[in-house]
Amino acid sequence: MDMDQLKRQAAARALEDVRDGMQLGLGTGSTAKHFVELLGERVRTGLKVIGVPTSEATRLDAMRCGVPLTTLDEIDHLDITIDGADEIDPELNLIKGGGGALLREKIVAAASDRMIVIADESKWVPTLGRFPLPIEVIPFGLEATRRAIEKAFAQCGVSGQMAVRKAKDRVKDGAKGADEDGHVFVTDGGHWIVDAQLGRIADPAHLATALSAIPGVVEHGLFIGLASSAVLAGGEGIRVIERRKPKGD
Repeated sequence: MDMDQLKRQAAARALEDVRDGMQLGLGTGSTAKHFVELLGERVRTGLKVIGVPTSEATRLDAMRCGVPLTTLDEIDHLDITIDGADEIDPELNLIKGGGGALLREKIVAAASDRMIVIADESKWVPTLGRFPLPIEVIPFGLEATRRAIEKAFAQCGVSGQMAVRKAKDRVKDGAKGADEDGHVFVTDGGHWIVDAQLGRIADPAHLATALSAIPGVVEHGLFIGLASSAVLAGGEGIRVIERRKPKGD
């Protein structure tokens, strides 16, 4: 079974949690695209849902598949967001943003009662960091922002090379193949992305807090405490992992 089939299996399993009348966050990326396509099939057979897309690409996919859309300005909450991830650790912390939509993805996930992450089993890792961490930044004052990011890395015990993402980059399996002649990649919000090759992030929550405090950082790809569950598809079938709740919850 190839990777694309595994992604579609994970998407199909997550679709089982969708009920009539739900308001859904629709993620971005190859696995989320499978979910949108499968959701469209259900809509055509009578399922009543409405979705909020996390990118222009997902908006176009949803429209093509006949999924009704709205915005977070028009509704007060989302029941579930279904989205992929570049990495998932045992605490269901995530690295996201390989597709460049991390800001909208995080806004939508935070507005949802639940977030279900769908992925093939290769995205499951013991520790985050092999995949380059995307950091969405304002172009103005970029070098000052980079210096502040380096300082935050040092305070959090991580280090690694940083590179501004180019439009023709392809981020896959932890490696970034840059086209040196490519234009800078620009997000849907008009920002740039710096990809940081950190290798291993021992304390992702600490790093997330440090990066969020930097004025030039719009958002980062560390999703801490947002995922409720993960649906992983592998050669031996589907695994569903629920996030462990802290004591006292």
